[in-house]
Amino acid sequence: MKLEETQLNCQIPCLQRVSEGLAEVPPESLGRRVKLMIRRRLSAGKERVFKNRTNDLMNRFCELTGRSTKPSVSPGNVASAPLQAGDWVRVRPLKEIEATLNQWRQLKGCTFMPEMAEYCGTTQRVLKPMKRFVDERDLRVKKSNGIILLEGVMCRGTAEFGSCDRSCFVFWREEWLERADNVGETCAE
Repeated sequence: MKLEETQLNCQIPCLQRVSEGLAEVPPESLGRRVKLMIRRRLSAGKERVFKNRTNDLMNRFCELTGRSTKPSVSPGNVASAPLQAGDWVRVRPLKEIEATLNQWRQLKGCTFMPEMAEYCGTTQRVLKPMKRFVDERDLRVKKSNGIILLEGVMCRGTAEFGSCDRSCFVFWREEWLERADNVGETCAE
């Protein structure tokens, strides 16, 4: 049975082709291939060290060539009181968030995915602050500080890898959010 003849929108029809190495693979850019090579060959800790060093090198290169370094601004002060479950927040505009990101589009190890941009400028409710999570790259429970989960803001996949039905919460840095006062009162009415 050919994939075009099936009505299924999943991996099952092409499982045999995948197992035989005959499945069609979308073309990959050089950048994507380099990223995957790094992720597959380095442990999570070594990957973080590599990213920090290459970010420093890129910033030195930018300084020599007269370009702006990343992050172009230091992350702003977070709210005086920590965000709690039920608080209303406004996601900062995309330009403000991008100004806090390094060459790897990260702030303090937390990546800002392009798919998160659709929430910029919106008002959301805090589900809860993250204290610990399982890092599946090195199968460890890690402590976290300053990461917030928002109600109903779930990952649906990425442009790079396609759609995903896992429904993982998106991690937001406190620096990317600002407290929104009196929003709960207007939403409750």
